[in-house]
Amino acid sequence: MGRKVIGNAGEFYRLRVKHVDEGDSPDLEWREDILWRRPPSERLTEEEVYRVEAVEFDNDDAITVLARFGSQDEAYAWLEAAQEDLGEMTNTEFEDAYFPQLLEQ
Repeated sequence: MGRKVIGNAGEFYRLRVKHVDEGDSPDLEWREDILWRRPPSERLTEEEVYRVEAVEFDNDDAITVLARFGSQDEAYAWLEAAQEDLGEMTNTEFEDAYFPQLLEQ
């Protein structure tokens, strides 16, 4: 992502919250009496997170994780603030402020 493109960030990205399980436990539980079933989910495990992602408009496979949260409310509150910036910032300003891998360079 070494390119710098001028324009409103909202023309290049859309934001979303995605609920993911980052653990390595199996998604399915095998049993002898049935082929498989999903294991019961009582509550959010420590490996489960809500990610806020930026998705490029012209490439749905180009996803950048902007932040991770332990609760859905935190994720949507952060997304709302970032959504305002998405509408007000240029593409370069938004990437400089939000894209973690660009900050590490």
